[in-house]
Order: sequence, then C-alpha cells, then structure tokens
Amino acid sequence: MTINNKKTTIRKPIKKRLGTSGLIVCSLLFLIPSTFAQTGQSNSDKFKDNAPSVFIDCQVYDIGFLQKEIKFVNHVQTLSDANVLVLITKQDAETGVTQYTFSFKGQKEFQGDDDTLKYLATSEEETQKGLANTLRLGLMRYVGKTPISKEVSIRLLDTVKPTAVEDKWNFWVFNMGVNSFMNGQSLMKSGDFSGHISANRVTEELKIRMSLRASHNKSTFTFGDEDIESVRNSQGFDGLIVKSISDHWSVGAYIAASSSTYGNTQHTISPAPAVEFNLFPYSESTKREFRFLYRLGFRAVKYREETIYEKTSENLLGQSLSAILEVKQKWGNLSASLTGSHFFHDFSKNRLRMNADLSLRLIRGLNFNIDASYSIIHDQLSLPRGGATLDEILLRQKELETSFNYGFSVGLSYTFGSIYSKVVNPRFGSSGGSISISF
Repeated sequence: MTINNKKTTIRKPIKKRLGTSGLIVCSLLFLIPSTFAQTGQSNSDKFKDNAPSVFIDCQVYDIGFLQKEIKFVNHVQTLSDANVLVLITKQDAETGVTQYTFSFKGQKEFQGDDDTLKYLATSEEETQKGLANTLRLGLMRYVGKTPISKEVSIRLLDTVKPTAVEDKWNFWVFNMGVNSFMNGQSLMKSGDFSGHISANRVTEELKIRMSLRASHNKSTFTFGDEDIESVRNSQGFDGLIVKSISDHWSVGAYIAASSSTYGNTQHTISPAPAVEFNLFPYSESTKREFRFLYRLGFRAVKYREETIYEKTSENLLGQSLSAILEVKQKWGNLSASLTGSHFFHDFSKNRLRMNADLSLRLIRGLNFNIDASYSIIHDQLSLPRGGATLDEILLRQKELETSFNYGFSVGLSYTFGSIYSKVVNPRFGSSGGSISISF
C-alpha cells in the first residue's frame, strides 16, 4: 500500500457533475481490522502496544460515535499521550453541502507525517458513514507503519450512482421562528415576544443572506401604590451579498434597517459596500485565516427624541476597517479581531473595538481559556438630549453615555482518567470525568 502526503478531496457524486453518463462506479476503501488469531489478555496487550494512539479534536460532531466506529486504533483522552492528532472542522461549501476537513498530524515517531482529507456531506443520513470512512482512510497511513498492519485487510466496495433530483428551491434555504416568554410574581410580571425570518443562498461563487427580526418586551413592577412599566421594542433587517473574486479577494455589500426604543431611533437605513482580502487562501480557512475587511457606509437616521447634538434626523457617511485572525493548531485555538470606524463629518466621532479568544492545551488534559473584549467609544450620536430618568436607568430602557465598555472571562478545564477509552455510554449524560473552573 502506497501512502503519500498529497491532499485528497472525497466528494459524493452530484448529478450536475456526472453529465449524461448512465452508470458509474464509485470506489470507497473500507479498511476493516481482522480479528486476532487468538483471544485473551495477551492479544489485547499486543493491540494496545502496537496500535497508533489517536487524539481526536472535534467540536462539530459526536466524537463518541467516531471512537466507537474506529476500533483499530487506541483512542486517548489527552494530546500528550497521542502519536496522531486528528483535527476535524467544518464549513458550508454551498447551500445544502457541508465540507468536513480532517487534518492528520503525526507526533513522536510519526512526526512530520501529516495529511489532509475532505468530505462533502449533502444529507444528514449519510454524514455519519462518510465521516467514519474518511477517518479510516486517513488513519491507515499510520496503521501501515505499525506491526498491526498485518492484521488489517482491504477490500473494494462498488456502489451504484444514486439518482439525483433537481433542486426546486435553487439552493435557497429559509428559516422562520417565533418565541415567547412570560414570568411573574406578586409584585412583578414580565413578557417577551420575538420572531425572525431568514433567507440564505450560499455557493462557492456567491453568498446571499437576509434576515428580518422583531421583539417586544414589557415588564411591570409594583412599588407601593405605584406601577412602574418598562417597555422595549426593536425591529431590524440585515442583508449581505458577497461575490468571490479569487482565492484571496471578495467584494460585496451590507444593508441594514432598524428601529429601537433603547437606541432612540425611529428608523435607520445603512447600506455599505465592502471588500475583503484574506492573507491566506480561502481554501485554508478551516486551519487559519487573516482577513482584512473594509466597509464604506452611509446611514440615514430619524431619532425618537432630539439628541444631545440637537438633531432629530441626519445623514451620515463613515468607514470601518477590520483585521480578523483565526488559527486552529494542535496547541489550541486562537481568534482575534480589531475594528476601527469613524464618521467623515467629524473624525472625533469614532470607535475602536478589540476582541480575543484563546484556548491553550497545557499538560495532560489541562486547558486554559481566555476571552476578552474592549471598546473605546466616541460615536454615540443617538443619545437623547433629555437624558434618562432613574427608572429608565435601572430598567435599562435607554442607552447611557460611556467612553468604553469591556468584557473578560478566564477559566480552566481538566480532563482525566483512562487514556484508553473506546466505550460510549450515554446514561446520565456524557460530561462525567471533567472539572471546569471559571471566574
């Protein structure tokens, strides 16, 4: 068996790509470990001593299912015990199609022996089978370099071309939802109602996203003989269209419309053309991205109350630039972004936002997690001139003036126990064996 480091894409047949050919044969390798010649403790020890030790890092699918399906390797619970790391990520390739990327990284005696496989899933029913088969194929490069390769057989399975159907929706996906929540007690009652509808069409060449939302929240508090009411309403529309230009460049436009009692806006409309450059090819987006997004925006707004700048309505022109870094490696995950914006009529009306998320794998199951954000704010043009009453402040009915806001969280997570665990038991949940500490 010859194994090379060439990246491979495994794609299910699709009618449009098969043309008019009648019947084709798709070959899938099913790699099935043979049963050891004799049973007993000695054969079990032989397997553990010679099979590759694999650590699967996957936040997008059930790891337990994959561990149960792949029985010819040792599944370990910590990265330090593994000589093979498998990082599984996913992204939407086009509407109705999800691309799963398997990054295999050799460690210890397999150091430098890396590979990447891709699986395109078009239906929920076949996703499990496809993911398990792709994982088998990728792990065999390492099994072939161990003594247990003598216990593995390979057979060819022929499949018949599935009958494809035309997409009557032309790749459009729609989503609708309504929510309501009510609670109360003797001196307080509250109700919240919201709804949304969205329409998306995503292909490799063009992305279109649209969403419409509305919410109403009303709370009543009884204080002595007085009833205090808090009401917040908001409606909004968001649209995005993006055209792929190359493996590094994209162009598009945003459009947004909104109304908010909290933000003191009767109605706002904001179109914004945009261009984006990715330092790395988009094909590597499941591993790393370094994107620069520029937006030139116009905003027409009418206020509910006169603002602190004595405006009841105005037209604004501004721009923003964002730098976004995302990295997924065997040492952990990192994402960071920096966004600056300002209005052209007054450059002092600006905002700078920084955000960072870091998850580090330390030693033997110990992870360290940090999330932080900070904004410098000098562009609150919609603040009402009359300010806010004490009731409105306490009930958060109106936006308050501030020069900054921030958020921060830090935590530790630790996983321990047997490094050889292939048994999946869903009883009483699946979170046993870990401790999480955060502050």
